[in-house]
Amino acid sequence: MVDVWLPYGKTEVCVRIPTRNFLGSIEPVEKSGVPDARAEIERALEEPIHSEALSSIVKQEHKVAIVVDDATRPAPSDLMVPPILEELIMAGVREENIRVVFGCGTHRAVTREEALRLLGEEVLNRVKVTSHDCKAQDLVYIGKTKKHGTKVHLNRVFAEADIKILTGDICFHYYAGYGGGRKSVLPAVSGEETIRHNHVMLLHPKAKTGVLEGNPVHEDMVEAAKLAKVDFVVNVVVNGKGEIVKAFAGDLEKVFYEGTKLVDEMCRVQVNRKADIVVVSPGGHPADLNLFQAYKGVDNTLEVVKRGGVVILVAECPEGYGNQVFYDWMVKFKDLKAVERSIKRNFVLGGHKAYYLMKALRKVQIILVSSMPDFYAVNVFKLKTARAVNDALNEAFSIAGKKAKVWAMPNGNATLPEFKREED
Repeated sequence: MVDVWLPYGKTEVCVRIPTRNFLGSIEPVEKSGVPDARAEIERALEEPIHSEALSSIVKQEHKVAIVVDDATRPAPSDLMVPPILEELIMAGVREENIRVVFGCGTHRAVTREEALRLLGEEVLNRVKVTSHDCKAQDLVYIGKTKKHGTKVHLNRVFAEADIKILTGDICFHYYAGYGGGRKSVLPAVSGEETIRHNHVMLLHPKAKTGVLEGNPVHEDMVEAAKLAKVDFVVNVVVNGKGEIVKAFAGDLEKVFYEGTKLVDEMCRVQVNRKADIVVVSPGGHPADLNLFQAYKGVDNTLEVVKRGGVVILVAECPEGYGNQVFYDWMVKFKDLKAVERSIKRNFVLGGHKAYYLMKALRKVQIILVSSMPDFYAVNVFKLKTARAVNDALNEAFSIAGKKAKVWAMPNGNATLPEFKREED
């Protein structure tokens, strides 16, 4: 037997896989975090990529907007924003002319407690902060993207700033290809209709994890960010512990593409064989807070599991399914075509997760090991369930056969396995 430990909430569970069945663990190449995160941000600011230094771009009289991620993202804004503020103030910009904008996209506003955690008390005491509202009446129209015809409406504070700065983390994203860079404009500070028009393109076959070339969601986001005339970007890549591995600053596109190279180096893993069964954990808390978040781990297994195979999702889900639209669409729609039609007609964030889950269930059976009530898991989300991971593995062997081959993925949300040899 081979014992594989999988993150589950804030603890771990052990799956015991017979040696003859075990293909191995698919895991990211873990890189160490830098010893001094603040110093790394400052280094990036001093060595901007394809750009003048921020202090050379700004003038004393300029109004500056800095976009940061909201509470749904793990970006270390509290580490990125203070060095940016220091550079702006050293260049003569007045604190009252600097605004930090939480890029909420379609999410709710950031609470005072969340703002304190995201930025720290010192930043909140120095500059004004505001949460973007995608339904605001005073959004500013800046033009239409040429290739995909998206009308770009932006947050007024951001749109009217003389200097526009983006911050964030670069990581995999399951339909934009990667998070970071241009995503801090669209969807982060864009209007609801702008976001909807862009996100409908997630139905495109190239709109998937780790793909940029030919990905219309990504292309549209880049064009929107160019229309917005972004002046400077600070992005980071973090490891599995949330530590900064490297910081990048400077030009919008150059920073983003440098960051994606590092993400690929760490998280893109080649495998030469597909399994009958994949046991996956999204990576534990907070990635498995609910099924809505935990599903990403399943999505990343689909390239390395055979059609008709089994995915065992080990995810605590203490908050249950996590998104009402996800639930409603799973109840309302009985087949994938109906979901596709609804996305095209009236895209609602949350409904897209129903699309991805239904699509996955056409290829594999999914056994969920969680604390979520069976009623929801089985009746609404069409999953099989098991009380413990080893019970789930026994069930998977009864479906796929006693000789079934098994991959384990302990950090599914941060791992993109790629199958490189035709087999079946």
